[in-house]
Amino acid sequence: MKIAIPTSNGLLCPHFGHCDEFTIVDVNPESKKITNTEAIPAPEHEPGLLPRWLHEMGATVIIAGGMGGRAQGLFAQNGIQVCIGAPVAPPAEIVAAYLSGTLETGANLCDH
Repeated sequence: MKIAIPTSNGLLCPHFGHCDEFTIVDVNPESKKITNTEAIPAPEHEPGLLPRWLHEMGATVIIAGGMGGRAQGLFAQNGIQVCIGAPVAPPAEIVAAYLSGTLETGANLCDH
């Protein structure tokens, strides 16, 4: 399982389309343990590019603070589960909470 988190300065970036990088977290689904973490510079923001790009990288889940409805649909079309409303926090902390079922999500931080 690969979980993508839009990040800036080592923390979740509230709007995935404006992040500096994506932190890709590899997780062993049986043990629910993080096996690898890699920060990859985000490509230029272009409508529809990020869902395709993250799918090609093997992401199966994206955890974001906010995301527009069109982007959510494109992620779903690419087989990537979307989790929005996540707090600004370090990726390892977010993934650990997601895996344990304790990730507290709020409102979608994006209004488009």
